[in-house]
Amino acid sequence: MGSSVTVVRLALLSVLLHLSLAAAQTPGAAFAPSPQPRSVIELQPQRHYERLSIGEGGGTLATVTLTDLNPTVGAWYLLTVQPSGAAPESFHLERPMSSAIEGQSRVTLRADGSSLELVDGVGRCPLWSQGPNALRRARASGLPYAPLCDGRWYLRNVVPGTYTPLERVTQFLRDHVWQGDRIVNFVREQAFRDAFAEHGTAVTEGTAPPPMEAPMPGEVRAADATVAIEPEHLALDLGAHLPALLPGQWYPVRGAPGIFASVTRPQSLPEALLQQDRQTINPLDRIESAALDYLVAMDLRQFELHFEVGTDEPGVAWSERVPEPRRTPALAGPDGFDTIAPLARTGMVSPALTGRVAATFAGGFKRTHGAFLYGPLALKNAGSHYGFMQQGVILSRLQPGLATVYRTLEGTLGMKTWQLQDDAVLLDKLVDARQNGLALVDFDAARGLSVPGPMVAQWAAGNWSGSSEKQLRTLRAGLCLQMASAMQGYLIFGYFSTATPSAMARVFQSYHCRYAMQLDINALEHTYFALYTRAGGELLVQHLIEGMEVVDRKGGADLAPRFIGFPDDRDFFYLVRRLP
Repeated sequence: MGSSVTVVRLALLSVLLHLSLAAAQTPGAAFAPSPQPRSVIELQPQRHYERLSIGEGGGTLATVTLTDLNPTVGAWYLLTVQPSGAAPESFHLERPMSSAIEGQSRVTLRADGSSLELVDGVGRCPLWSQGPNALRRARASGLPYAPLCDGRWYLRNVVPGTYTPLERVTQFLRDHVWQGDRIVNFVREQAFRDAFAEHGTAVTEGTAPPPMEAPMPGEVRAADATVAIEPEHLALDLGAHLPALLPGQWYPVRGAPGIFASVTRPQSLPEALLQQDRQTINPLDRIESAALDYLVAMDLRQFELHFEVGTDEPGVAWSERVPEPRRTPALAGPDGFDTIAPLARTGMVSPALTGRVAATFAGGFKRTHGAFLYGPLALKNAGSHYGFMQQGVILSRLQPGLATVYRTLEGTLGMKTWQLQDDAVLLDKLVDARQNGLALVDFDAARGLSVPGPMVAQWAAGNWSGSSEKQLRTLRAGLCLQMASAMQGYLIFGYFSTATPSAMARVFQSYHCRYAMQLDINALEHTYFALYTRAGGELLVQHLIEGMEVVDRKGGADLAPRFIGFPDDRDFFYLVRRLP
């Protein structure tokens, strides 16, 4: 795949730099949201302040404010030092969840003359004194996570993210070339469509997976159930004895307990499933029907899902999809601000969790595409920008009607369509959350089965992205939740080599998903998925698809994995193994 992907990218870059298109403007209805906070700090409903002065000889040297952004979670804090007659300095502090759990008590400030320290149930952490001090040394280090007090705390520093060559060119066009976004969309429609399509090779014999506790298999029609597939570009290690896989079956990934892989094709799904709810879903064409789809399931008893924003995306400013008449001119963004400063984006996993990370995968749409231009959601809530939160801190409001994946304080993973009442009954129980469009699959309790989302067949109102000619077939990634029993759940990542939302929905239905949502689309770096195993003290990386390794960094024989080894501009999810 590597050579073909390179050819596609080179062609894309060439066309992007030499092409221009005329654009049409679509007028929108006026929208006037209610007054909003003017900073991300003001957006936090549970924030708690503590203020004191530090000084020497009876004089005040500085006023210090500690803001606990969410006392229920106890992970993110903002320390602001206001020296007498000088500009304030702000420091974004992170307390690893292990320390927060061990400490249990609220963090407090303590001053002794000109010195300042944080105190919690674990102990004291000196931060500030006249002249060189721990905080200033940590900031000067330039590290994304600068350790304080032997790693019991970290200072999060603002750092630049890493962009792929494709992202650099497309961002340049969007920022500096008239109608640049139209150019990017045109080339994406022409060059990316089916560029990653795979079909696999059917063989007469395949190896059945060994008996084990595994996710529920995907439904397959009888004629294809015994016809195995040799995946063209699967890079996960399933063992040399497995040259071909039976469609719908799950196979354990070697060296990664609790993680399984599967392949299927929409044309292999039972006819009864393909005929179900036909009025709410588009029929599948022959190309996406024959395309190979890869799935990875992760046992939620063993793993916990976390979310991290990138150094740049998703942003918090207005999406370009929201016309000026639907914006409030006095507000820099839909939530009242266009930056999360003074909070710091790091774009990588905290060192406190690196040793437990089992998998990472790319997140959702960038902010520019993360809102609605058409349909009922375009006329609600200032365009219904996709919301997200991290470590209990709301960075962009969760909007009703949108597909949402989240983690609670108890470590439970959930997926649902966010409702207005969830702001009152669920929001204060969340640690992480990410919205990305609408439901691909939802659960019909009355019928006891999964069904296509209500807007899967609607390109514009569903904001599925793809061609303006409604040609939605492209490389896509998605996420679903399968409940094998009331106590046993699996998170399933899907890589669809070329598919429309309808094909994604049918495949997720076949794997008995109670809920499913789309992630990002169009390129390997946007659908990236990697597993991490350990042997002899070394971290080993397994990518889902050949070619995904191009966005990792290599230095001689060493590899720095994306999202773990260096800051990335895009948001991502990661799974950590649960502690005993």
